[in-house]
Amino acid sequence: MMESFWGTMQLELLDSKAWQTRDELANAMFEWIECWYNTKRRHSGVGMHSPATFEALHTRSDQDH
Repeated sequence: MMESFWGTMQLELLDSKAWQTRDELANAMFEWIECWYNTKRRHSGVGMHSPATFEALHTRSDQDH
């Protein structure tokens, strides 16, 4: 699982430009993980939904019962 994560980060972020400073890269990594990967990216472990969509579906179905 981690190899897939790092491979995706390498392709989508790290190889996308030449980073001027470590701080610039660290900030870009934080934004990519917290703003894109964790919230919007579809994950196979939750039925190919984004975590936000899966949570909304799960919360809605819990309230129906």
